[in-house]
Amino acid sequence: MKNVLTTAVMMFALSAPVFAQQSVIVTDPQPTGSTVVVPGEVRTYVTQQSIPSVVYDGDIAVGATLPGAVVVHTVDSDGYAYTIVNERRVIVDPQTHRIVDVLN
Repeated sequence: MKNVLTTAVMMFALSAPVFAQQSVIVTDPQPTGSTVVVPGEVRTYVTQQSIPSVVYDGDIAVGATLPGAVVVHTVDSDGYAYTIVNERRVIVDPQTHRIVDVLN
């Protein structure tokens, strides 16, 4: 009986790491994606536009995605859109609202 109990305890002890709970902590991963080269005429057009700035608490960086509630304005037939967020002009993909360039 002692051998059976000893064997059971050893099997449990050896298998304990298998049942251990693992925690994964994710802290706001950096956006990924390919680099987009915005044509100079698009950048010039965006800098010349006068629209009100939108207040946004999120990250304003290339690769970040703006919420759908943020209104973006399309650039004629160039496949880009823009807006001004927290007084910073940003060029975005009009379908995804992903920031592709931040103008200073």
